[in-house]
Amino acid sequence: MRTVRDWLGEYGASHQNPTNELLHWICVPLIVLTVFGLLWSVPVPLLFSGISPWVNWATVAAFAALLYYLALSPALTVGILIAFAVLLTITQWLATLPWPLWLTSITIFVVAWIGQFIGHAIEGKRPSFFKDLQFLLIGPLWLLAAAYRKVGLSY
Repeated sequence: MRTVRDWLGEYGASHQNPTNELLHWICVPLIVLTVFGLLWSVPVPLLFSGISPWVNWATVAAFAALLYYLALSPALTVGILIAFAVLLTITQWLATLPWPLWLTSITIFVVAWIGQFIGHAIEGKRPSFFKDLQFLLIGPLWLLAAAYRKVGLSY
């Protein structure tokens, strides 16, 4: 299994241009938010539907991703847990809007991916997930690792 530094190093190699990096800082969290929104929109089995609004496919996916991150870096998992809690809270708020959550999510998702592809066009390199789909999970970790480095935390 590759280490977290292996994943982040390979991901970072195609994210050197400052404009591409900025677009990733904006678009990656939005994409995670919209994936949570789309999953939150999928009905849960009736058996679980009355327990809590937090019992849904988005929280299941977040938990599964946290297990993956835990295998890579316990320190980064703490930060991702906080980020996921914020994004899931925003998702819950978006679900209260007068239009469907899935519609909001799809709209933001498309715009955010356009931003990602513009960034990669500027960078002149293909997105890493074309090589390995696991890079879709590494993007948020790469941003968090940069934030950790900026404040002097190790991972």
